Amino acid sequence: MSRLFFTDQYTLTLPEGHKFPARKYELVRQLLLRDGDFSFELASLPSQEVIQLAHDPAYVHDFIDGTLSSAAVRRIGLPWSKGLVQRALASVGGTLSAAHDALENGWGGTLGGGTHHAFRSEGAGFCVFNDIAVAIQFFRTLGRIRRAAVIDLDVHQGDGTAEIFRDNDDVFTLSIHCHRNFPFRKQQSTLDVALPDKVEDQEYLSHLDAALPQVLAFQPEIIFYQSGVDGLATDLLGHLSLTHQGLIARDRKVMEPARAEGIPLVVTSGGGYSRPIELSAEAHANTYRTAWQLYFAGEESLHLTSSPS
Repeated sequence: MSRLFFTDQYTLTLPEGHKFPARKYELVRQLLLRDGDFSFELASLPSQEVIQLAHDPAYVHDFIDGTLSSAAVRRIGLPWSKGLVQRALASVGGTLSAAHDALENGWGGTLGGGTHHAFRSEGAGFCVFNDIAVAIQFFRTLGRIRRAAVIDLDVHQGDGTAEIFRDNDDVFTLSIHCHRNFPFRKQQSTLDVALPDKVEDQEYLSHLDAALPQVLAFQPEIIFYQSGVDGLATDLLGHLSLTHQGLIARDRKVMEPARAEGIPLVVTSGGGYSRPIELSAEAHANTYRTAWQLYFAGEESLHLTSSPS
C-alpha cells in the first residue's frame, strides 16, 4: 500500500468568507481513506535550515517569528498565526517525504504542497514557502539528484518557482496556465504556455502533448508535478473550462511517460476553488487515484470518478 502525507491536522484560523479552501484538504483525505488504497502519515516539520535552501534566511526567520511586515503578510493572503507556521512547514515536509518515496520507489505523493507563488524572499497567493523548490535544493544538496523538472499545471503561473530557478540550468520549469489570471506580473519559466480564457479539454490536452516532450528531452532525474485542479469549469478563480474527465486525462499524460521512462514522480496538490468545494476535492482525489491505478494496481482500478454526486 502506498502512503500519502497530509497537513490538514495543522489548522488555520481564517476570517468568515475567506477564499482559501482550508476544508478541502481534509475532504480529499476522507475520499481517499474510503477507497482504502493509501495509508496516511502526518507531514513532518522541517528545520529553518532546510527551508533556507530555497529561501532568504531573513524572510524565513521573520515569518516563523511572526515579525513580517503587514504588507508582506497581505501579499501572502493568510493571517499570520502559529497554526499557519506549522501548516507552511508541514507543506514543505510532506513534499520532502514524498520526494524521498519517489526516489526510492518511483512515485510519491502529498495531499498539500504545490505552493508555487512563494518567491525566494517573500510569499504570495496563499503560498508561504515553495515546497517544490526546497525539495529540489534539499536532494541536490544531498547529491541524490542533479537535474530536476517541475510540471506545473495549476491554472495560475508558477511564478515563484520560475523566479527561484531562473538562473539554474539544472532545473526545467514548465507552467501551463491561464494568461489573464493571477499572478498579473508573470515570471519567465523555462517553458510557459499561456492559455486564453475558456479553454476546454481537447485544446488543453493538445498543448500538454506539445510541451511534455521538451520536459522529457531535458532528461530530469526527478519530476515534481504541481497538479492544481483550478482549471475546472466550476472553479471560482480559474477561468478555464476543463472537466473532471479532462483532468484525469491530463494526469495520465504526465504520469504515464514518467513511469515508462523510470523517472521518479512527486505529486503535489496545488489549487482548487470550486463551488461547491466538493468538486475540487473529487478532482484532487482523482489525481491520486490515477497514480494508484498506474503505479500500484494496473489497469483494473475501479475508483476513478468523473464527477461527485
